[in-house]
Amino acid sequence: MLFRRRKPEDSWGRIRTWLWPRRSVWRSTQYFVKRVLRITATPHAIAAGAAAGVLASFTPYLGFHFLIAAALAICLRGNVVASALGTMVGNPITFPFIFAGTLELGRFLLYGRHPESFAPLNLASTLRHLDFSHIWEPLLWPMTVGGLVLGSLAGVAVYLLTRWGTVMFREERRKRLAERAKRRAQAAMAAQPGTA
Repeated sequence: MLFRRRKPEDSWGRIRTWLWPRRSVWRSTQYFVKRVLRITATPHAIAAGAAAGVLASFTPYLGFHFLIAAALAICLRGNVVASALGTMVGNPITFPFIFAGTLELGRFLLYGRHPESFAPLNLASTLRHLDFSHIWEPLLWPMTVGGLVLGSLAGVAVYLLTRWGTVMFREERRKRLAERAKRRAQAAMAAQPGTA
């Protein structure tokens, strides 16, 4: 292989790179932004797909975010690839903040300011016995309601930013290509004998 490492990276190094990239999180973010902007689709399709991915990331159903994002993208006539890239908003760094915010907002919207009906949830025991009914009411239902509200707000913001960014990116690219074509035409004209 052409670009293989001389010394293979160990498991801990791969995990560290996955959680915190070597070239910084900002560079990885720029990479994903460019990937979204370069998708060949309409600006609406790209923006709707990215917004669907962001909305799906705010739901508590880990493992189903890609499917939820794809279904939302299809309903919104968005791009499915952009929806998959939009789900990158949900990652191990942001999930604790997303889930805490969606749980608190969902509890506030469903039960008011001081919900007295909540007993402490023994999550380990509930998961060990696979009792879904005991985890739905105190945890998943409020997170779903809060996630739909926060995810919709974040999705609208991402839609507007992505649509604007896509239009601006394509306009700049069109200008760059037109300038390059103009320089090539001028160079071709200068190279022809008998002109000048």
